[in-house]
Parts: sequence; structure tokens; C-alpha cells
Amino acid sequence: MTRGHATTQRLALQSRPSTPICRTCLRQIRAASSAAVPVETAPIEPSPTDRAPLPLTASQSHSITYKLKASVLLSRPPLLTRDLTPFEKSFFLYQRRLNERLALPFTRYFYYQRGTPGDIEWKRKIKDRKTPARDIGVYNAYGDEGWNDELLVGDTVSEPEEQVEKLLRDAEVEVTERDIQGEGKVVKKEEVEKPMPRVTEADKAGDMKSLNRALQKTLYLVVSRGKGQWEFPSAELARQESLHTGAERIIVQTGGLNMNTWVVGNIPIGHQVYNYSQGIVNEESGSLLRGEKLFFMKARILAGQANLKDNQFGLEDFQWLAKEEIQKAFHPRSWNAVKNILPER
Repeated sequence: MTRGHATTQRLALQSRPSTPICRTCLRQIRAASSAAVPVETAPIEPSPTDRAPLPLTASQSHSITYKLKASVLLSRPPLLTRDLTPFEKSFFLYQRRLNERLALPFTRYFYYQRGTPGDIEWKRKIKDRKTPARDIGVYNAYGDEGWNDELLVGDTVSEPEEQVEKLLRDAEVEVTERDIQGEGKVVKKEEVEKPMPRVTEADKAGDMKSLNRALQKTLYLVVSRGKGQWEFPSAELARQESLHTGAERIIVQTGGLNMNTWVVGNIPIGHQVYNYSQGIVNEESGSLLRGEKLFFMKARILAGQANLKDNQFGLEDFQWLAKEEIQKAFHPRSWNAVKNILPER
């Protein structure tokens, strides 16, 4: 008998006094007794604390630890600005020609006295380029075609190499001498020193160990322990050793003392957690070595070059690689850990 049945019977017995009960009340009592049906209750599960304890495994009975390592992202910053896109080259040329149209005319006799060698040289140069500006091509801002200042398709006047060549040609000075009849004759041209090319000999030779390559990009020192596997210089931290001190030690023990370097800060710029397939149990300390935690420290090389002759990590080779080159050389797992902390150039 359920609790509902007992309550209904008790009410029914208490409702039978010597005094009669009205039919309405008696009908309600009978309806309540007939509506009460047995309800099956589900068995109560014991709480987790009441259950018998499970047998402890190695990972549960030992404290989990990780091997702490520091990895140094030693980099050489870009030495040149990046190459301009075709749109940027055309836009900058258009801006210079527009400025030539809007500026006041060049006051020639304010800078060159009439009849002087400087005035004669100016006449010769302005005859060729038709404008005081030296790097916008043949263009007359005050002539009938002054409005036509946009770059034509296939024109190379906006290319940096073309502009450098014109500037060098304009800077050359012709040395002339006159004969008895007074006629001038060009004897020689005093050439000016040319700027260094943006593509170096190391770029042409494909020397991946040279710092004098890919001058428009950031290069990073990567090392190899053999079998074609490349990584950043890294090592386990000593006891009570900070990340900054560990990074400085790793640089010296990897590339030797022939490098002037600077570890940028005390805080890592990224980290990677690597879990072993099976933990290593140390019964003496009561710990379980679960894996490795690798912290990446940023550093710059200011001078010198790496030398692996006396390295203490068994390294066999090194390279200076840009970001897109690192993606091809690294393992996908290692690349995913560092791809977001490396700048695009």
C-alpha cells in the first residue's frame, strides 16, 4: 500500500463520526481514494562518494610533471623595405607627376647664372627630360600633354631600377674641352657610385647559411640534429633557471661566442605542449613525467655568425630561413606551434 492510499483511508475513517456527512463531501472523498494509484519509484543510485573506490593507476597515484624547455627564436630583422606592388609603383609615379603640375615653375636663374657651366649643363638635361624632376620620365607638366600624367600599360618608367638608372645618368657630369676654333668636345664623363643591388650574391648562389640574403625579410636560425629534421635551438632548463638566462645559455652553447645577440624580454612569446604516448614513472620522487613544455623566447642577432663546431647538443647543421622556408622545413606539428608568432616579413 502506498502512502497515498494510507492518507485516503485515514481521511475516510475520520469522516465517519456519529453526525452524518453531506453527499458532496462524501463524493469528493471517494473520488480522491479512487484517483490514488500505485506509483513505482526508481531505485536510488548510490552517490559517487558511496561507491567503492576504483583501483589507482600510475597516473592517478603519482603527481604529473612536465619537462620544461626553452627554445630561442634568434632572428635577423629586415634590412630593406619590401618591393612595391605594380599598383603602388603606378600610384607613386602619378603622385609625383601631379605634384609637378601643381607646383610653381622651376626658377632656373635663381640657381644657375646665365652662361655659366652649370647653366649649360642644365639646358642639356632639361632638353632630354623636359621637366626639372629627374625620376618621372619624359614629361612636361606645363605643355599641351600635361594632363596625360598616368602610367601607360607596359611602360617601365615606374620601375625602381629604371628610376635609379635615370638618376645616375643625370648625376653624371660631362667634362668638355674646346679646340682652337672654340668648338666643345666631350672628353669624359665623371661617373657616380652606384647603389648596391637589392639581390645579393648569396641570393643568387642560394647560400642558406648566409645572413646577407633575403634582405627584405626576417631570417631565423634553425638547426638540425640529422635526418633532415629542422628546429629552433632548444634545451631543457636547469633547476631554478629563468627563461631569459636559459635562452642566453642556449645561444652560446649552440652557435658559440662569435655572435652578438640580445634576448628581447623575460616573457615567452609562445609555447608548445607535447605529451608522451606513455608517461615515465619516477618511483623515488613519486612523479609521472607526462611530456614536455616548450617556451619560445625572442632574440636578435646584431653581429657575427653561428658556428656549430663546439656546440653541446649534437647539432650537425644550421640555416637562416624566412617564414615561408620554415614552413617547408619544419614538422607540421612544430610549424603549427610557431606559425602565428612569426611576422610575415
